[in-house]
Amino acid sequence: MENKERLVGTVSRGIRLPIIRQGDNLADIVTDSVLKAAASEGFALRDRDVISITESIVARSQGNYCSVDDIAADVKAKLGGETIGVIFPILSRNRFAICLRGIAKGAKKVVLMLSYPSDEVGNHLVSLDQIDEAGVNPFSDVLTLEKYRELFGATVHEFTGVDYVDYYKELMESSGAEVEVIFANHPEAILKYADKILNCDIHTRARTKRILKKAGAKVVCGLDDIMTTSINGSGYNEKYGLLGSNKSTEDKVKLFPHQCQSLVEEIQERVLKATGKHVEVMVYGDGAFKDPQGKIWELADPVVSPAFTSGLVGTPNELKLKYLADNDFANLSGEELKKAITDSIVKKSGSLVGNMASEGTTPRQLTDLIGSLCDLTSGSGDKGTPVVLVQGYFDNYSN
Repeated sequence: MENKERLVGTVSRGIRLPIIRQGDNLADIVTDSVLKAAASEGFALRDRDVISITESIVARSQGNYCSVDDIAADVKAKLGGETIGVIFPILSRNRFAICLRGIAKGAKKVVLMLSYPSDEVGNHLVSLDQIDEAGVNPFSDVLTLEKYRELFGATVHEFTGVDYVDYYKELMESSGAEVEVIFANHPEAILKYADKILNCDIHTRARTKRILKKAGAKVVCGLDDIMTTSINGSGYNEKYGLLGSNKSTEDKVKLFPHQCQSLVEEIQERVLKATGKHVEVMVYGDGAFKDPQGKIWELADPVVSPAFTSGLVGTPNELKLKYLADNDFANLSGEELKKAITDSIVKKSGSLVGNMASEGTTPRQLTDLIGSLCDLTSGSGDKGTPVVLVQGYFDNYSN
């Protein structure tokens, strides 16, 4: 039989599923949908294929939701229900607005401190050019709302057309809280206004908590400390709380999925039993990439992947083909060059850290890289493919 050379590398396929509802057996549905897609499209599963499931349908199948009233009750219990400082939220109707309604409902007064010129993930209130023209030092200057308006006027988000300053202020006032808005980038600035603080930053949250506690705050909670247990029968996330939540309705958010390690392992086992192939499985949310036009960093979830099988632990261990071609084997070409590069890949060591031949490869976590690929494949709209099958990701030039 002819030994045909494989001419295709990594392939990413969106897999269509039925609409998922609470209580659905996701392990059954995902496994069945992938196998049916393979039969329908004429491809076969292989060892080390990756089945990736969007966090949204995992949380939906779990019924992992909470309401504005649930959030308010938890905020009031943990922060006292009087004046609280709410600092460093991202600017998002989908990610934070409904949470903010609950936060405001759990306090008499909220001092909202927004970072500027942008939030943590790159949503800009104003541009750096405007900051420069105004002669403002964002590293030290604390602006009142009046000063902010004097310097910058009404400002709207480039993509949404929303003035988030007014939007967030009105949202909190409609929830019954007295509101004061300030702008600053160092956490200690809030302590002039409140000593019970809810810091809403995502990836810098541990540092912010540490700084506030050292500076004398009486109570410091992060979004990851709110909704960590069920409130009146609600959903919860014991590790991330409200981080990773999304708007579900005007009064409810879907939380990041919890306790889903067993799900990925069950799907892996089901596929092995059905096909004899050992696939990897992961749950993914946002990808980890930045939009060069809007300057927005996509990752508003606390992590790209909250659960994954053991074969996805670690980082890539890859050689840079163009480095080998231009340096080690610059005098070779054709089949001789192909053989030399193939031999180098086959013989590469278990760790290429510090090796010049790996320079320029991406030393990120496998789950971050694959999750980003899957987020781009599935999209966030109406594609109807909340599961992505990635094949050939672990192949290389020698396979």
